Amino acid sequence: MSKVKICGLSRTEDIHAVNLALPDFIGFVFAKSHRQVVESKAMTLKKQLDSRIEAVGVFVNQEIEYVERLYRKGIIDLVQLHGDEDEQYIRRLKEICGCPVIKTISIGSTFPKLPKNADYFLFDTLSHQRGGTGKSFDWSVLKNYDGTPYFLAGGLNITNVCSALHLLAPFCIDVSSGVETNGIKNAEKIHRFVCLVRGENR
Repeated sequence: MSKVKICGLSRTEDIHAVNLALPDFIGFVFAKSHRQVVESKAMTLKKQLDSRIEAVGVFVNQEIEYVERLYRKGIIDLVQLHGDEDEQYIRRLKEICGCPVIKTISIGSTFPKLPKNADYFLFDTLSHQRGGTGKSFDWSVLKNYDGTPYFLAGGLNITNVCSALHLLAPFCIDVSSGVETNGIKNAEKIHRFVCLVRGENR
């Protein structure tokens, strides 16, 4: 069964919603975005987060020292790299703080070359804004993929996630805008999405 990640949490209300739904992962975005959180806010939210849920920090071309600090403070449990970080960056980050690393791979019309050293990949829709488009890519390009475990992202929501899971078997399903209403996380959609991924009807 695929795990579930709810990304882009920024409010106490978001934490309350995921504590009820209990996804496997949540995401704090530290890169520039309307979902961006600063270190102090993320620390406050992490303290309120159910200990059964792991927090992923999302970064774009961030200095390793900053990422390490957040990991050392326990604000994040995994690191998601959404920029131009190469194999050397990933290796150095893992050497310094030993954190699990998710490397985002943008998928367009062709399947790109994959870097080494990442613990997971996150396959997302190719865009100039580095994700967050709410648009899906052609999932069939992953149908024969059998490599490093991956998170599936890009335009997933309560209407299409079952179709994605029928075609693929990702390690984790990643959603952000698909569980929002007018740009704000919706507790009912979060709960429904988690249930759908887990095959529950409650």
